[in-house]
Amino acid sequence: MKFSPQLLDEIRARLPVSAVVSRRVALKKAGREWRGLSPFKAERTPSFFVNDQKGFYHCFASGAHGDIFKFVMETEGLSFPEAVERLAGEAGVPMPKPDFPRNEAQERAETDARSRLYALLEASAVFFEEQFRGAAGADARRYIERRGLKRETIATFRLGYAPGGRTVLKEHLARIGYTPAEMAQSGMIIAGEDVATPYDRFRNRVMFPITDAKGRIIAFGGRALDPDQPAKYLNSPETPLFHKGAVLFNAARARPIAFDRDRVIAVEGYMDVIALSEAGFGETVAPLGTALTEGQIQLLWRMAREPILCFDGDSAGRRAAFRAVETALPLLKPGFSVQFAFLPDGLDPDDLIRQQGADAFERVLGERTQPLFDVLMERETAEDAGSTPERRAALEMRLKQLIAKIGDETVRSQYETELRQTLWERNRREIQSIVGAGGRRGTEMAGRRRNNAQADWRQRERAHVTRSAMPARPTVIAVASNELAAHTSVVPQREALILRTLLNHPWLIEDAAEEVATLTFSQASLGGLRDELLAYVSDEKTLDRDELSAHLTNQGLSKVVALVERAITHKGDKFAEPEADRAAVELGWRHIVLLQRREELRQQMDMARRAFEDDGSEESFSRIQELHAQLTAIDGQQAFSDSFEG
Repeated sequence: MKFSPQLLDEIRARLPVSAVVSRRVALKKAGREWRGLSPFKAERTPSFFVNDQKGFYHCFASGAHGDIFKFVMETEGLSFPEAVERLAGEAGVPMPKPDFPRNEAQERAETDARSRLYALLEASAVFFEEQFRGAAGADARRYIERRGLKRETIATFRLGYAPGGRTVLKEHLARIGYTPAEMAQSGMIIAGEDVATPYDRFRNRVMFPITDAKGRIIAFGGRALDPDQPAKYLNSPETPLFHKGAVLFNAARARPIAFDRDRVIAVEGYMDVIALSEAGFGETVAPLGTALTEGQIQLLWRMAREPILCFDGDSAGRRAAFRAVETALPLLKPGFSVQFAFLPDGLDPDDLIRQQGADAFERVLGERTQPLFDVLMERETAEDAGSTPERRAALEMRLKQLIAKIGDETVRSQYETELRQTLWERNRREIQSIVGAGGRRGTEMAGRRRNNAQADWRQRERAHVTRSAMPARPTVIAVASNELAAHTSVVPQREALILRTLLNHPWLIEDAAEEVATLTFSQASLGGLRDELLAYVSDEKTLDRDELSAHLTNQGLSKVVALVERAITHKGDKFAEPEADRAAVELGWRHIVLLQRREELRQQMDMARRAFEDDGSEESFSRIQELHAQLTAIDGQQAFSDSFEG
């Protein structure tokens, strides 16, 4: 439904931004504006401002900006029409009635018919609840008791019981005024030309009401109590109110909790949702007995930017996760992805909670969560994918084809960059394991991400690293680099220090290859030297400083090396000196790389701000937000590094 500008302006006029925001943020007057702590990011110093005169809020911590509709959408997960409807009600502005352009009577009849279907389903839920509490529901109550659910939980989720008779619900609905046609349209009875006598769809089942985003019942799921029943779980069919692929079980209850916690968890079954909610994970939802759909991923993103998809740790759970990877890839956009959490093998969330408690599930979310890229790599490398050049080529081709499905150009570029660097490192290690390492020391990267670059990735995990593309290695570089060096007089001190550290400590080139490959240098000659250092390591050369120096001279890079040496005007950075111990080198390297990264990001930020001043586009503003987040992360890493230096 479209809303006129006049309607939106009327709502804005009646509801000051501060009045809407103050429900979630404690505001204090600051001149003409209001100020408070950001609702979008944890902070100690207020950086969130509201200007009633101009009708907007702005958060300097996160870059969030908007009006009252945007604020309600961002903090409560509402769609734009839902936000307009909510705020119009609060402002006392009447909503326009739906248009009836062609056949007004028919449109009104359809609206009335939908209202009756909602009422019919609500009446069915009440009937199932009554049956659950009565004598007929004894088996259903015993089943629920075995699952350990509290009475409050049973009432919250409105669990019920569908009796075993063929027409018990049908007769009840008929007595209170509903027709067989309405019962069939709602999905509560099975009818048709080939059905002589319509009968209840759900019989002898524990019933789970399914609601829409407003909490209205639109369908049911039923769990069979008869062990011989072929369909253990049965859902309502598609109806005018219910479209299975566009609904998540428990979404209406989970949404406000998900926003407060900035987290939403998707599991596989009704009972998993209910058990987790009872254990304190109220932000849990589930698809309705099918693989996760594109529409359901979009619903999850309205609750949190990186929903956690939780799967059993067995082979079936892995297969389900791999299907979710395929569904999510084309939809990815900057800041929006999915994460995967795998439970211990043989346990589902309900089992884990009952056996080991809520803390065990929280540990799964904290320690066993993997980003989409890692799960994609796990799927494609599950079998031998690197023992021959042909298999490595097949792996690369498959991964490139999958990543090509990503619709957003920026995200696709980042995936291509990380894939290039991952395969480069993985192939190097794979070949090294085939021909022998020659006694050289391998590295083991800490953290909880899988080390996709290592041949033995199943036993290791890799740290979260933001990667960029490794520049292509030029075929002829030495002459060009020396010619450039001859005409270059100024080399940035930090860039020279980075290269001098690598020249004096060749082992660091191998250990930090991924970081080295992504560094940006101000001069082509310096970038060429970096490329040759990486090539030297990949060719299995001995990691000896003197041999590296001789190799660079043979490649015609001596003038570039001399240029780097001349740029170091003092020797205060001991970690770059040949005699520095390994620990000092690693600490100094982390520090200097972080400084370099921060400088690169600040330069990009300046360009992004100029672009925003020129065009004022949403894309430019999003770029500023993205760079701001990266700078904040870099500053956090720098503070962490400084704490060790101190």
